[in-house]
Amino acid sequence: MAANRQLSDADISAIIEMALSDHTSFATIEQEYGLSDSDVKSLMRRTLKPSSYRTWRKRVRQFGDRRENYK
Repeated sequence: MAANRQLSDADISAIIEMALSDHTSFATIEQEYGLSDSDVKSLMRRTLKPSSYRTWRKRVRQFGDRRENYK
């Protein structure tokens, strides 16, 4: 994760905010923080409540089915 870089609490908070946003792609998060989409998903799974994580993943999947370049 993040090429051996420790993420600060502020970084984690920013990544979560970006991941929850419908306007920020996984590619943008990877550019800024060096985390792949699977790294972001793992971070979200560890950080969010289980029900919040499931809701987020469902939304990402649904939007991804409708839009070619979503997340």
